[in-house]
This record gives sequence, structure tokens and C-alpha cells, in this order.
Amino acid sequence: MENENTRITKTDKELDLSGDVCPITFVKSKLMLEKMNSGQTLKVTLDYAPSAVNVPRSLEHDGHRVLKVAEIQKEVWEVYVKKA
Repeated sequence: MENENTRITKTDKELDLSGDVCPITFVKSKLMLEKMNSGQTLKVTLDYAPSAVNVPRSLEHDGHRVLKVAEIQKEVWEVYVKKA
């Protein structure tokens, strides 16, 4: 995973999961990635702290590449994932 200062210039899809909690956040992220082509980038917005840890870890375990995880405001995270 890149550091929080890594700049992402293009995303192919965005998924706002504000209000959702684990494991739904992971399931919805995984389902969205299944619809995407290899190499495309997904931006996931989360507002549940455990999801900001669990979603990137689980997606990496599934073989995807987490490009960046950043807290963009208090208790709101953006996760950028490149589909394997």
C-alpha cells in the first residue's frame, strides 16, 4: 500500500458506503470490484473506523492492490483499490 500522501489521479468507479458497517462494507466493495475490469481503480468512502482497517486488508487478501487509505476528515476514509 502506498502512503497517505500518494496522489490518485483517476478512479473508474466510486462507492460511498457511509452508514454501512462490517462485514457489509467488505461485501459491497467486493461485489463492485467483481463488476470491474482488471487494472481499474475503485474509490470506496467509509465512515466506520473498523471498516477502514478491515476492508483494505480483506481486499488485499483477495489479491487486489490497495493504493491508498486516507482519513479525509474526522472519521471519514477513502480507500483506493486497483482490481487484480
